[in-house]
Amino acid sequence: MAARLVQRCCWRHLGAFVSTPSAVPASLLVPAGKVVMARALPQAPFALFHTSSPSSWADGFSVKEQVEDSGNPEHKVIRELIETATSPQELFQLSELHELNSNQASLIITQLSRLAAEKNLNTESILQDERFQQLIGITDSQISQVWNNTLVNLLKSLYSLGMDSSRREMQSVEQEVLWRLRRLTFRQLASLAEFLAVKQGKESKLLNEVIKKLELRWTELEGTRTVVTLMAKVGHVSPTLMDRLEDKALELAEQFNPDDIRKITLALAYQNRRCVPLLRALSYHLIQKHPELSLNILMDLIFAYGKLNFHQPQVFQKIATDLHPHVSTMTPVEVTRCIRSFALLKWLSLPLSEAIAQYALDNTNQLSVAHLCNIILSFARLNFQPSGSEDFFNMVHKELQDQLDNLEPHLLTDLVWSLCVLQQAKAPYLQRVLAPEFHARIRGDQSLKAQNLRLKLIHINAAAKLESPDYRGPFLPAEMLNVAEPAGEKVTLLQSSLREALAGVLGSRDNGRFDVRTIYGWQIDAEMVVNNENKPLPVKDFAAPHLLRSEGTKPLPPGARRVAFLRWEFPNFSNRSKDLLGRYVMARRHVQAAGFLVVDVPHYEFLELKLERQRTAYLRDKLSKAMAKEMAR
Repeated sequence: MAARLVQRCCWRHLGAFVSTPSAVPASLLVPAGKVVMARALPQAPFALFHTSSPSSWADGFSVKEQVEDSGNPEHKVIRELIETATSPQELFQLSELHELNSNQASLIITQLSRLAAEKNLNTESILQDERFQQLIGITDSQISQVWNNTLVNLLKSLYSLGMDSSRREMQSVEQEVLWRLRRLTFRQLASLAEFLAVKQGKESKLLNEVIKKLELRWTELEGTRTVVTLMAKVGHVSPTLMDRLEDKALELAEQFNPDDIRKITLALAYQNRRCVPLLRALSYHLIQKHPELSLNILMDLIFAYGKLNFHQPQVFQKIATDLHPHVSTMTPVEVTRCIRSFALLKWLSLPLSEAIAQYALDNTNQLSVAHLCNIILSFARLNFQPSGSEDFFNMVHKELQDQLDNLEPHLLTDLVWSLCVLQQAKAPYLQRVLAPEFHARIRGDQSLKAQNLRLKLIHINAAAKLESPDYRGPFLPAEMLNVAEPAGEKVTLLQSSLREALAGVLGSRDNGRFDVRTIYGWQIDAEMVVNNENKPLPVKDFAAPHLLRSEGTKPLPPGARRVAFLRWEFPNFSNRSKDLLGRYVMARRHVQAAGFLVVDVPHYEFLELKLERQRTAYLRDKLSKAMAKEMAR
């Protein structure tokens, strides 16, 4: 390093004593490809080389660099010949015809890289060419005289050409860039960081140093393009830099066009960064300023919102409305991606869902089994039944009946579970997943994935017992029906308030059970038994077929009914709706089919009541109405 510093000082002091030539050698003006006599360019004097002074490092092309480039006819002509070259041979011929300095050699290497990328050329043959080795040698011998912007482009070009990182010349360029980082402009740093993040990834030492400089100089950020590019390509490497970029993006939110908004939301989604203020600002300007959006932008936006679980009803409504006319021209992948994203967001758009169901009917031959399964899973989550339900499910059964053995176990379970939600599961589906050999593979597996699979199998088993009178088996064995309690489950406000209010309804703790885990895989928040006069009875005295082990043995008295109180939290409903999601609709059906009188306790009614006596009166009124409705049947 000391030797390199001494060399730089020598260049600076010697350059002051050398004069600039006034004439341009005729050989420079010879067109590329034409053979000339041996009349080479005279050795360029020291002053022609770009001196490595701090003032020249201020920008991509500093004032001094621009003066040297435009004021020297020799340099100008060579630069034009380099820029207009259309093949590696033309560029290599320039190096044979003219004696080049390090800047010119660097420009040729950069142009070689560009041509190789544009024309898909073999980079190995370029790297092994003897003339390329000469260019690298010229650059390496005068590396401190290469201009900043040219140096950054040179490094990127060498990476693109696939030059071995262990070569001394390559390490020399990297080291020079590392030394100059403080003097590069913010735009040059951003360009370099973008390239290194894509080409080398997080392990690059140079990238880490560049990012440190970007983090320190983030206030120099200007223009939407730089912000968008850094967020999309570099932000995942440094959370600290991403924080700064989010702040800047929030400041510039009004200036982003729809494609910028798309790129930013995708960057946030891929990095799982749910920056609510920024997402709100982008959503606002998207609605206010951009009435027309392309299909690609609509698809990427709904995907990003879905992955981030960010709810913005006005945006969802706009996207659903704008997507509706495009459905018939979309590909199966786009249709599947669209409905899955809306299902994740729990947003049911009836016109759009109907259009997708019709698309599936019209394009059955184009849909793969995976596409069809994803559509059914999404419809089940949203509890959507197409208006042409019979035609749609006839098509589904026809397409799937011969493919069940080819489905991965988890996908098959999800498919049958979804068909149970939609009340479309036929005996062949049930038999596949309830067969002993199918569920034997998850016995003893305590992983979260296996537990979720087991719970869905219990729900399917309940649907087979309670909703499929013609189904004769097989069923799950009793030891499979015991579900472990989820660890660390928090008690919600609705749950605790319901317990307190039920104390006044039950009168005694012996008259009720709380948090009842049934053999159907569903949890009942509270259970009680009432006689024909709506008076509570000791629940533990009576047989309980919905439990694995019943405490009592007595049958219910004539006219007595089991009552289940089911609370419905905010996440149990479709977005901005009072309609339950498919999972909870099935839960309510199963509890009711098991012989319970269901009393629904939705959050939007119960939590509006602030006094305990009001809540107790509310529950008694709901119970009386449920009993009266049952008696009226």
